[in-house]
Amino acid sequence: MEIFYNVIAFLGGLSMFLYGMRVMGDGLKSSSGGAMKNALAKVTNKPVMGFLLGMLVACIIQSSTATIVITVGLVGAGFLTFHQSVGIVLGANVGTAITAQIIRLMDVSSGMDSPLYFFKADNLAPLALVIGIVCIMFLKSGTYKTVGSVACGFGILFMGLIYMSNVVSGFGESLSHLLTAFSNNYALGFLSGVLVTGVVQSSSAVVGIIQSIASSVGVSFSAVFAVIIGVNIGDCLTTYLVSRIGAKPVQRRTAVVHIVYNVFAAIICFLLVFIGRKTGIISDTLWTSTLNSGGVANIHGCFRLIPAVMLLPFSGVMERISTNIVKDEPVDEEDKNAIAALDALDERLFTSPALALDQAESVVMEMSDIASHNFDAAVRQIYDYDPKRNSRIQTRENLLDSMTDATNKYVVSLSPYVTREVDNQHQNRVLKALICYERIGDLAVNIAEEVNSLRSENKVFSDTALAELRVAFNSIYEILDITSRAYKSKSAALAAKVEPLEEVIDDLVEELNGRHVYRMVNHLCDPINGIRYQSILTNVEHITDKCSDIAIYIMEGEDNSIFGQEHSYVHELHHSSSQRYLQAYSDDYSKYFDELNAIPAIAEPLENISAPETEKENKKENRKDKKEARKEKKEKRESKKSSEKGN
Repeated sequence: MEIFYNVIAFLGGLSMFLYGMRVMGDGLKSSSGGAMKNALAKVTNKPVMGFLLGMLVACIIQSSTATIVITVGLVGAGFLTFHQSVGIVLGANVGTAITAQIIRLMDVSSGMDSPLYFFKADNLAPLALVIGIVCIMFLKSGTYKTVGSVACGFGILFMGLIYMSNVVSGFGESLSHLLTAFSNNYALGFLSGVLVTGVVQSSSAVVGIIQSIASSVGVSFSAVFAVIIGVNIGDCLTTYLVSRIGAKPVQRRTAVVHIVYNVFAAIICFLLVFIGRKTGIISDTLWTSTLNSGGVANIHGCFRLIPAVMLLPFSGVMERISTNIVKDEPVDEEDKNAIAALDALDERLFTSPALALDQAESVVMEMSDIASHNFDAAVRQIYDYDPKRNSRIQTRENLLDSMTDATNKYVVSLSPYVTREVDNQHQNRVLKALICYERIGDLAVNIAEEVNSLRSENKVFSDTALAELRVAFNSIYEILDITSRAYKSKSAALAAKVEPLEEVIDDLVEELNGRHVYRMVNHLCDPINGIRYQSILTNVEHITDKCSDIAIYIMEGEDNSIFGQEHSYVHELHHSSSQRYLQAYSDDYSKYFDELNAIPAIAEPLENISAPETEKENKKENRKDKKEARKEKKEKRESKKSSEKGN
């Protein structure tokens, strides 16, 4: 039972050590975490600068794992490149050795007359706890509470070490035999270091345990060097597991380069020890000498520093190895173009707002293609369903969302640099077009989701419904194409063709809804199908609304009088007697309604399909009246939305 209680006591001391290290690290990170991130984000492309910065950050927060996890996050957010992260990773490995140097204070042994007596762990630990609790309980400032957390963590850490040392001294002979076994079996020592560090998830904690053993019963160089090398490997495995969760390929490479470096570092350390023994640099006396806590800290520091200095010039090699291990995910050609456009959003262009806005507009142009492709994919799901296509649709949607967020942030951040009215109007047009194309992408996804719901219910549209939808989809293909070409060429003449076509599509959607209602009330189609059909038509109509908005924004570029008066302009356009507008409307109307009227009904002919010419004219007039009423409602609704946005 004595062994059991000793083990429990040892684990209790270890728990205090780990908790103290966590509290101290959290306190340091809370006080300097923002500054650390800013410093890491500003690192240059020089590996030496990254190395020094990574070492400094790891020293301050006393955790290479935390430093590398922050670095991985900054790489994923685009604040750091993978190339910049390599030097930081190497430096973090060295910086974490500072914890072992702090723990060596346990070796301080001097009388009360010596100034060093103050630095004995037995004295520093309770003093740090007193200072910490005073700061936390009696001082209200947030700064003092942070200092209190760091001090308490420091005290708890050393109390845990002292407790472990006391326990270890009780069964020191057994530990001596265990470590002696490692001196004759380096592979076993190495693997034990990897395994224990993987379980404890802290190289500092494992080295601290070795230091507590060294302070109590002493350890030899031959017994611990392989264990310490294994500790370094186990530390990087833990970091990799933490860093790769949900990470992008470039982030996983940063975590992998940590492993690659430590593997090379371990090989170098073993070679240095082997060469040292063969050449006599590591003498028999040193090989078998008893090390105290400070000796263990020095070996740990050397095994961290020497390989880092030797491997720093070869950071490019490790970078390439990591890139070969973690391949880029397959990227579609349109995704490459989109990513390239996003990469061109350089804040250094802010000094020239016109150029910065042109770059943002390039992203919107790419979004126009992606949104159109997603609409086409959604339509193809209706006529030629492929479950794999759903994944691509969602990928495009995620890409559109990312492009919207990044470009919106970029254009808004540009605002302080925009001083000219022409640039201000350009900025507004880019932001509005950006949102419109993001919304068109959403509407395409909505159509795809309606198709998926229909299939999950084992329902299908009738041939007549499919043929009618095809007419509507063809009109959307056209309006998307005109809008995209107009936006890319900044052509007001092309943009002017959008509004009459949008009106025709509104009439078309109303006619298709009327036909489908007829089929439903006469039990010629399934009611569930009818709901899906009408929902698809609603999304189709909303796509045309967004195309209309984009067209108006384009025309603003040539006619400043439209800016801020978009709704009035559209209202006047609908009620104008412009021959160009009326002719365009008539041509588009004939094109799509002739195509629609050629579709046979699934039962007796619908009245408006086979009516005489005079009745057709009457129907056309009635539709025109309904169209005017619907347009007025639409304009009121849009005006209300505009006023709500203004508020």
